[in-house]
Amino acid sequence: MKVVIQIPCFNEEKTIGRVIADLPRKLPGVDSIACVVVDDGSQDRTAEAALEAGAHHVIRLKANQGYGKAFLAGIHWCLEAGADIIVNTDGDHQYRGECIGRLIEPILKRRADIVIGTRPIDRIEDFSWLKKKLQHLGSRVASRFAGTRVPDAASGFRAYSADAAVRLHIISRYSH
Repeated sequence: MKVVIQIPCFNEEKTIGRVIADLPRKLPGVDSIACVVVDDGSQDRTAEAALEAGAHHVIRLKANQGYGKAFLAGIHWCLEAGADIIVNTDGDHQYRGECIGRLIEPILKRRADIVIGTRPIDRIEDFSWLKKKLQHLGSRVASRFAGTRVPDAASGFRAYSADAAVRLHIISRYSH
């Protein structure tokens, strides 16, 4: 079983090293783990910092195309690299690498094809009151359309089986 962790980034030079250092090197039920960083036209040293920190590969987009496009470029690369499971995390170190094992567990056990990690939205100090309310509203709407509970629809901490990743459609340059 091959897991590829993709990290879409825009000007994340200051945090990408910590993100990569935090990633697991071994996981139960996983034969290999690789890391690809998608540099979405950063104007700093994000790509160089990622390679210095141990990223296996960096995709460099020539200009900022938005999170959705960077995400999709990473998905395509991961599939071409033979990923069985693709994990997406953000370059700002918002999510903990130690949680990746729990994130992929339902896919490893064939109970799910997509797993979305959740954040404690109400406790995130950087989020304004309005942003918190909009996050909850968006998650309720997504839950209704998905027919299942999605507590953090905007979460960038996700895992996809290769079968699910092949079927992904990105409808805007900002969405995933």
